[in-house]
Amino acid sequence: MTLASPRVVTIDDLRSLARRRLPRAVFDYIDGGAEREVTLRENCRVFDDVTFRPRQGVAVPHCDLATTIVGTSIALPILLAPVGSSRLLYPRGEEVAAREAGAAGTIYILSTLSGCRLEDVKGATRGTAWYQLYLVGGRDAALAGIARAKAAGYAALVVTLDTPIAGLRVRDVRNGIKEVLSGGLARLPYLPQFLIKPRWLLDFLSDGGLMQFPNVVIPGQGPLPYLDVAAALQETTVTWEDLGWIRAAWGGPVLIKGILTAADARRATAEAVDGIIVSNHGARQLDGVSPALRALAEVVAAAGPRMPVLMDGGIRSGSDVIKALCLGARAVLVGRAYAYGLGAAGGAGVARALEILRADMVRTMTLLGCATVKNLDGSYVDVPADWPLRRQHNLANVLA
Repeated sequence: MTLASPRVVTIDDLRSLARRRLPRAVFDYIDGGAEREVTLRENCRVFDDVTFRPRQGVAVPHCDLATTIVGTSIALPILLAPVGSSRLLYPRGEEVAAREAGAAGTIYILSTLSGCRLEDVKGATRGTAWYQLYLVGGRDAALAGIARAKAAGYAALVVTLDTPIAGLRVRDVRNGIKEVLSGGLARLPYLPQFLIKPRWLLDFLSDGGLMQFPNVVIPGQGPLPYLDVAAALQETTVTWEDLGWIRAAWGGPVLIKGILTAADARRATAEAVDGIIVSNHGARQLDGVSPALRALAEVVAAAGPRMPVLMDGGIRSGSDVIKALCLGARAVLVGRAYAYGLGAAGGAGVARALEILRADMVRTMTLLGCATVKNLDGSYVDVPADWPLRRQHNLANVLA
């Protein structure tokens, strides 16, 4: 079976293939969320609450998916979100995903907690790359990472605000991630899940096995060990006050990731950031928060028309992308959608995920009667009565 076969037509098909290839612990690492996974489920389900309002009798011979984000023109409004430890999914996973993003004409965002050197990832893509910043390892380690990213040619810095501590990811606990990484006899009960996936295991071992984080170099100690990340996150809260020294060190565009409320959107605007990413961290942090799509319109309204707002969380189809754009997002980030493809088949899987989303977008826009993503707005959708700012969207519908 090839990825272009009739059996691989949705992101969920790629998820099934990833589940088949990956050990349970690795699959659950990308598939799972925090605590009871309420927000994880809602991130996807909430798109069903938004309904389309198509324009009939409109010929759409061509759909223009291109847009511009923070001065960069991209061929489609879908960016690849930072997914830490992608090298667990496939050998040189970050480099593989970055290459496919560039081939698709869009942006790849590299996590600080990458298994590949940031210089190698930037060198792997002919497209634009952004660097996502955690302050793991302390300020000096972060400054060193910023300097390296700047020298390597990363075009923007994405500062994640919503990770003062790692969320409780129950699947990871039950799969024995801590015990496996710690070594010793405690890991023995958890090893069979890896041994029954020989294809993955061979790939993993040939790629070097358990990794360090080469982009977090702690002065006097070297790269952050893979085992230390949870403890490191607890000591690396990013505050609004940190933006001053981060911006001064970077000297380029800075986007803030993790905004869910109007108050934080206004604060971000006051801090003169260059973009806002509405996100609940893929539902991997605080369970029970608003699904990202539901928070989007509130943030867009508070940020104002001049602030580019992006969104991630729950995107599984091109029609999901279109709904987010109608509600005010300039573009979306996808994480699990491409990570499933990466885990299923490496670069071919990432390319197939992007092909699926692109084809879905074109079909949806043609049926809506809209020829360009730049014309999508609230008049093309209706939202539930209890959503924030519903009145504004209904007014747009009446005037359309």
